[in-house]
Amino acid sequence: MPGKAIIYDLDNTIYPVSAIGDKLFGSLFTLILESGQHNEDYEAIRKAIMRTPFRLVAQRFNFSDELTQKGIDLQEELEYNETIAPFDDYFEIHNIVADRFLVTTGFRKMQLSKIKHLGIENDFKEVHVVNPVITSKKEVFANILQRHNYAPEEVLVVGDDPESEIAAAKALGIPTVLYDRNKEQNSDMADYTINHFKELALIYNTK
Repeated sequence: MPGKAIIYDLDNTIYPVSAIGDKLFGSLFTLILESGQHNEDYEAIRKAIMRTPFRLVAQRFNFSDELTQKGIDLQEELEYNETIAPFDDYFEIHNIVADRFLVTTGFRKMQLSKIKHLGIENDFKEVHVVNPVITSKKEVFANILQRHNYAPEEVLVVGDDPESEIAAAKALGIPTVLYDRNKEQNSDMADYTINHFKELALIYNTK
């Protein structure tokens, strides 16, 4: 069955968070350092924040309820206001004839500011910022299928996180593509693995 749509993740799929992370999260990193709850794990925490939703990082590193809430309150108001460069292979997605959706988990102001300064908002049929307190990527994916009358096999979900968008898509029977640019992820959970978007067209047109 020919494909109809591709759902993309944002962070570390369309652009590298590491390119803006120190500037974007500077105040959050300061908050964590001053809390004294970092011990010898600070560098691991810093890297995790650039790859994983904050609430999951807080759970993983046993942040206190107070620090977790302060981190959430801080990030709800954070925005990024400088130009962001996407990965150099991003524009390959325009060579694929498909409805494009962007689904990203995070704080709404922050995520929308990144999308704006990437200049990609018009590249997608719909943009969804998932608040994990209210909903989930799985629910958003299911809603996209239902509203647009897509069968799961007519869609691909593309992202960098096996435990987030890849797991959510697989739970719905949607084929998955792990974007592993630096070949450092566990690819066993995804149906396909790529490290350059030029590979995506072949998968989409032949799956």
